[in-house]
Amino acid sequence: MYKNIKIFTDGSCIYNPGPGGYAAIIKYHTYEKIFTQGFFFTTNNRMELMASIIALESLKRYFNINIITDSKYLKKGITIWINNWKKYGWICSNKKPVKNIDLWKRLDLALINHNIKWYWIKGHNGNIKNEKCDQLARFSAQNPQYEDIGYMNIIKK
Repeated sequence: MYKNIKIFTDGSCIYNPGPGGYAAIIKYHTYEKIFTQGFFFTTNNRMELMASIIALESLKRYFNINIITDSKYLKKGITIWINNWKKYGWICSNKKPVKNIDLWKRLDLALINHNIKWYWIKGHNGNIKNEKCDQLARFSAQNPQYEDIGYMNIIKK
């Protein structure tokens, strides 16, 4: 039987593109695990994706997961758009490749064997864990330590 956990996520960018950071909190009863990193050059959408990816990739077992995000891009992308992207070879309706394809594929792989429900909440609306993720993501964006390996795709566009 799968255990139930919650994952709260957020991404932040000082400029878009520019320095960015993500944060994720995994919550199981009273246990919490926090993940956060900052990157020198990235986008807000990449950081929203990274928060979910890193949290999911950290799990050693399979779970029933509620993922709570304030990103409509992330929620719609993973629950609606991804089906057509995969069906049409990761090409959008405008005949261009999907933006952030490296992270969408990585997120898609990280979902395997979990039972996941995605929830969108309004940001800066008093949800304590979302507010904490926002603060951590902004702090990481202000203190970057890593290069975003997908940043070359940002520059090309």
